[in-house]
Formats: sequence, structure tokens, C-alpha cells
Amino acid sequence: MKIASIQLEIKDQESKEQRIERAAGLVDQAAQDADLILLPEIWATGYFSFDRYIEEAELITGPFVTLFSEIAKSHGVYLFAGSFVEKRDGNYYNTSILFDRQGKLAGTYHKTHLFRYGSKEGELLTRGDGAKVIETEFGKVGLTTCYDLRFPELYRQQVDLGAEMFLVASAWPHQRLEHWKLFNATRALENQSFLISCNCVGTTQNVLLGGHSSIVDPWGITLASGEEQETIVKSEIDPSEVSRIRETFPSLKHRVL
Repeated sequence: MKIASIQLEIKDQESKEQRIERAAGLVDQAAQDADLILLPEIWATGYFSFDRYIEEAELITGPFVTLFSEIAKSHGVYLFAGSFVEKRDGNYYNTSILFDRQGKLAGTYHKTHLFRYGSKEGELLTRGDGAKVIETEFGKVGLTTCYDLRFPELYRQQVDLGAEMFLVASAWPHQRLEHWKLFNATRALENQSFLISCNCVGTTQNVLLGGHSSIVDPWGITLASGEEQETIVKSEIDPSEVSRIRETFPSLKHRVL
């Protein structure tokens, strides 16, 4: 299984439409040699552009979702298009979306833990209602977003629902980069699961973003990682390694609650 995590640079001078066009071009590029492609968190609007959240929010049936459904179908790839600000029933959500090879919306996830430290996300958006695991041809996949990484209970809930791989969309700041690296490895290791993250880079609204999007195996070993510039992080994994490792070293079976 070939992975491509698009570590997108956020440029404040870009409009939403310009950034979507640029990101779509990178997806086209990555799709030449990938089974699963990832994009980061609220990348089209820009996570830290809080003043644009309500104005640029869309329905789940809107043009953002429709476009990336068509892109996934045209390339025959799984596409985790990161997250966007979704408006639904009078509320707004940080919603991640995963498409299958036919462009079908395989699953959505509303971010559970909304960030409030130097962030207006918690004021503007409504939190989701917990763990979400999606059935795919690669096995069961758990969807999470950025700040969720600090809360191990959510990942353990996903494992209890059968998750073998975690996909993480993020806009994690460089200021706490060491935390990011630690959590990427730890969430994979403690749950004996693959973890694939996609973080933004660049400076937006005076916040330097951390990059270092990663592909981590169930032993907590980083197979590939970006640095601090726009790039496509690639690696090839064998999803069957999860069951092999869990049988060889069955720590999940040894839990005492």
C-alpha cells in the first residue's frame, strides 16, 4: 500500500479558491504513485484564519466535497482530503472527509477536541461526538484531527472499534513540534497501529506551522517524515503487519482496566 501525505504550505495571500486549485494539482501529482493520499486540517480556509470560518463554511454537499470526490474517483485512489469548516443545522464543525476509490464519501469525522490555547476554534465550532472508524480495503481506519493527538483515550476507543490505522489531519504549530513528534510515535506504538499524519507548513496569521508529517509503523518507528517546507511525504506499508505485530507482541491483550 503506497501512502502520500501532502504537507501543504499555507500562504495568507492566497484565496480559498487559489489554494484549492494548488492543492488539487498536488493531489494529481501524488496520485501517479499512491493508493492513499492525505491533506491537512482546514487547509483551504487556513486553520488560523478564524475570521474566515463562518464566511467560507460549506455544506457536506457543497463544492469542496464534490470536487475532491471527483478527484478521488478520477485517479482511483483513497483520498483523505483533510478537514474543512462544515455548516450543518445551524452549527459549524471541523469535519474531516475520506473518499474511496470510486469517489464515494467513505466516512466523515467531526473533531472531538477543539483547540482553545491561542485559538478561537472552541468558540466558533461545535465539537464532534467521539471515535469514528471506517471500513476500507486496507482494514479499519480511525480518523482524528490535530489536538486529538493529546488525548489517548480517543485512540484507544478507536482500537476497541477495530482500528488498525489512524489518519491525522493537522495544523500543528512549530512552537510545540517536539510534542507533535512524540505523539505521532506514541499513538502508533501504544495502539500497535499505523499512524499517518498530514500537517501544514508556512507562516499564517503570525503562526509558524510545524510540518513533519509522518508515516509511523505499529512499533512506533517513523518510516517517513517531512521537514519544514511543502513536500509530499511518501512510504509503502503492509497493513497486514498490524495483525502480525499484535500476535507477536500482544500488549493490547494484556491490558488491565
